[in-house]
Order: sequence, then C-alpha cells, then structure tokens
Amino acid sequence: MKNIKSSKQIIILLIAVFVSMASFAQEISRNRGPQVVSPEIAKDNSVTFRLYSENAQSVAVNGSWMNMGETLEMKKGEDGIWTVTTPSIEPSMYHYNFVLDGVRILDPTNPQAMRDGRRYSSTLVIPGEGSEFIEVNDVPHGSLTKVWYDSPTLDLNRRMYVYTPPGYADSDEKYPVLYLLHGGGGDEDAWTSLGRANYILDNLIAAGKAKPMLVVMTNGNPDQTVAISDQKMKSAEETQAGGGPMTMGSKDFPNSIVNDVIPYIEKHYRVLTNKDNRALAGLSMGALQTQITGMNNPELFNYLGVFSIGLQMEFGDTTTDLIKAYDTNLDVLKNNGFKLFYIGVGKEDFVYEGVKLLRAKLDEYDFDYIYNETEGGHTWANWRTYLSDFAPRLFK
Repeated sequence: MKNIKSSKQIIILLIAVFVSMASFAQEISRNRGPQVVSPEIAKDNSVTFRLYSENAQSVAVNGSWMNMGETLEMKKGEDGIWTVTTPSIEPSMYHYNFVLDGVRILDPTNPQAMRDGRRYSSTLVIPGEGSEFIEVNDVPHGSLTKVWYDSPTLDLNRRMYVYTPPGYADSDEKYPVLYLLHGGGGDEDAWTSLGRANYILDNLIAAGKAKPMLVVMTNGNPDQTVAISDQKMKSAEETQAGGGPMTMGSKDFPNSIVNDVIPYIEKHYRVLTNKDNRALAGLSMGALQTQITGMNNPELFNYLGVFSIGLQMEFGDTTTDLIKAYDTNLDVLKNNGFKLFYIGVGKEDFVYEGVKLLRAKLDEYDFDYIYNETEGGHTWANWRTYLSDFAPRLFK
C-alpha cells in the first residue's frame, strides 16, 4: 500500500510540475507581444525591418549599406510594431542595428549576428550576383580550426584560426598558404565571422577559380592572446580596444609572423615551404602590417595583398621606415621573381590619399601591381570583394 501511495504522490507531483511549466510558457507567450518577421527581403531586394516595442519613443535602423552615421527612421503601428522598408539594396552581406531611444540593439527576431571588435550587429545577406561567393552553398567545405601556439617574440601563448581546404585530411598533398590579417579593433575571429573567408575559399575552390590552399588568420594585436570575446573580464582601466597607433606601427607583430607563425604552420601542417607558395594579405591595420612584413622580408612571399591602406603620412616614423624599406627592396623583389602585388580601395575610403602615395612609390620603381578601385569606403563589403578577387590570382 505504501508503494501505491508513493506512486500516486509522484504522479500528482509530475502533473503539478507540468501545469506550472505550461502556465509559465503561456505567460512568456503573452509577454512577447505580436509575432514579427524581420528582416524580410522582397524580390526587388528592398528590405522591411520590424521591431515590437509598445513603450519606445523612437526607433531607427542603422546599416552598413548606408553612409556613416545615417539612420532610417521607423514608424509605429497601432499594434506596437515599428516598421520601415528600404530602397533596393545591392547584393552583398551587411550588418545593422536598431537604435531604440538612442540605444543600439540587435534585431531580436534575426538569429544571425556578427561581432566587430566590441560591437555586435545583426547580419543581413542580400542574395544575387555579388553575394553568391559568401553564401554557405552546397559545395565541399574545408575545416576551420582554432589553434594555440607559442609566440616567443611576443612572450605569449596565442590563438589563430587555420582553414584547411576540402580534401586536406584525406590526402598526402602539400598546399600553399595565405596568411590573412585583420584590421584595427578586430582579432583572429574577424576574417571568418565578418569576412566569411572560409566560405569564400570553399566557393572559389569548388568553382575551380582558386587553388586549394591553407588560410592562416592570427591576432594582429601584439598584446592579446585571444579574441576579446574569450578573454577574462577586465576592469575599465585594464581594457584596451586594440588597433591604436602603437599597435599599427609596431614591428612586434610582423616579427612574430616571421619568427613564430610561419615556423609553426610549416612544422605542424602539410604545406609548401618556399616563397612561391606563400602569400600575405591584410585589410587596414593588417594591410600596414602586410607591407611592413613583406617589404622587410623580401625572401618570404611572392604574393602581397594590401586592402584599404597605403602610405599614410600621419603614421609618422612608421611610414618613413616603410618608405625606406620600399626603396631598399622593391628592386630586390623584381629581380627575385615576385609574382603579385595587389591593391584594393574604395573611392570614398578615408585612406584613399595614402593609397595614391603607395601607387606613386610603386610607379617610381616601375613595379607592376594590380589595382582594384571599387565603390564605397572602409567596409567589409569591399574587403570580402578584394579577397574573392585576390585569392584566384595566387599560386599560379
């Protein structure tokens, strides 16, 4: 009889828990308000954004397809849903935030988001010609590994991302390597989370447009071991954004590429170990680091990619030293079979004048280069485009 009574008590308890959970779920459902769809992409590539907020006084959208600082005001309906529809947007990948009463927030109904340094934004991909190379398509995919390595140069144990192409694990083949550097404020996450580098390589390789290669993406901030999203919490006094003038002009990170990163990759991966099979490229700060590394080590790389930075005179001694390195080694590169110097910049980019100076320096030595001038400014939309144009030119 005791067992029967005990069983009944257990059943009653389970029923009570179930009823409580159901009531709690109903309460959550009631508090969520009306269901909304956001973002909604129309056939003409216009986009409708929606946000439910009964109490907000103002809501706007700020997106990377807009001019810097521009917002698009949303209007509130009787149901408490704020709505706005954009004009047609060119196919590409973008990020955006809602600005609710002056505070930037993510789109709560969009599950896709990205981190750019300390800022999180929702992701928007407009399909069509120009964005297909960044999509997760039905093609063979490479592997992306987070690798920890010792850096005696920086006296740190650090993290980098290594992309290995489809088929790497099942073959004995040796591959060329692209070392790919991020910009100021970014870290080793940037070229995959924002730049979609692994998907770009997947799609280019599957289409036969690029040779299978490794892509190595490490942290360009010499004082960081790992991306800020994985760091220990620090006080405001301890926190540093990274990517400032000292970081950009420092030779510590370029030296660590040469002394720590390349030796680690060539020891632990099946790669080809000569300059014909090494490429180095970067955006903004990473493009400056690319120039410093490449120009001071002409024996290491036959391919350099400089995205959205040139010889910026405001960098003072860093630029002066870099110009000296160009003057010393451009003829060395020409005589050693150098294959490709690639420059990409947007017409509205604030570094445009510095890029003009870089081109003038190369012209002074009659040094061949590929120049890709695009619309827009200092944006990931451009940097993804440059990577998709640069990678197919490598290791020919």
